Amino acid sequence: MLTFVARRLLLAIPVLLGVVFVVMLTIELIPGDAVSLMLGEHATPEAVAKLRDYLGLDKPLLVRYVGYVGRVARGDLGRSIQQNRPVVDELADAWPATLELTAAALVIAAALGIAAGVISAVWPNSAFDALARLGSLFGLSMPVFWTGLVLIVVFALWLPWMPVGGTGSPAHLVLPAITLALPSLAMVARMTRSSVLDVLREDYVRTARAKGVAERLVVAKHALRNAAIPILTLLGLQAGQLMGGAVLTETVFAWPGLGRLMVKAIFARDYVLLQGAVLVFALAFVVINLAVDLAYGALDPRIARQG
Repeated sequence: MLTFVARRLLLAIPVLLGVVFVVMLTIELIPGDAVSLMLGEHATPEAVAKLRDYLGLDKPLLVRYVGYVGRVARGDLGRSIQQNRPVVDELADAWPATLELTAAALVIAAALGIAAGVISAVWPNSAFDALARLGSLFGLSMPVFWTGLVLIVVFALWLPWMPVGGTGSPAHLVLPAITLALPSLAMVARMTRSSVLDVLREDYVRTARAKGVAERLVVAKHALRNAAIPILTLLGLQAGQLMGGAVLTETVFAWPGLGRLMVKAIFARDYVLLQGAVLVFALAFVVINLAVDLAYGALDPRIARQG
């Protein structure tokens, strides 16, 4: 198992290095002078030259890249141009809120999606199955910013049951988490239904039923466990997508997380902060993929031995 984890961690290093290079290359390819865009059109030449020297933009791209990687290895992500604070501190303030929102949305998507998918697979072509498939289609079709605005209008304005936005209490988390979870919930439900339905048609499931095994044990022990790997793969992918979707959700609900911080950094042209935030998102993706790989090994030890 330790060898399995070590290999996955080594594979993560070139991914993070590639992310850093792509972000720096993107900033390099922005039309016009990035420093002039940051400071505005009324900036003095002295201020432009000073900031360009501070950011190292007067050096070749590869030189800046190697220098930035070296600083990141020491835990230095630079200082925010807008806030004049270390980027690490800015990210540390915003990251817990994004983690809270993403975890809540993932729990909702996993719990309700798996439950709905299993029920639909056990009773295919039933009224519940038709309703679940219709709801899944709706969840996949609606963009999160539209869903968020509708939930605000209905549950915060028409029915003043929930706060409009912000943070401060568990009630503030409800609408953003539901908004963020709906597309993932729909995908998990569809994947669970398909996977469990395929397993229920296998010979060993019919044999278990012929032996008189209770239906709930057939579904939980035989069907769901053997259908778990594709569901787990989807949950891992959705965890990453939920963090990406949090950018829109946090903006709609004024949730003080990493996504909203990135939007502020884009509008303020704070590319140092934006670069650090993207790197944190990439690191989170790597950690999620590692967790999914470890879960594969727990579900099927053959994967860990082959890995």
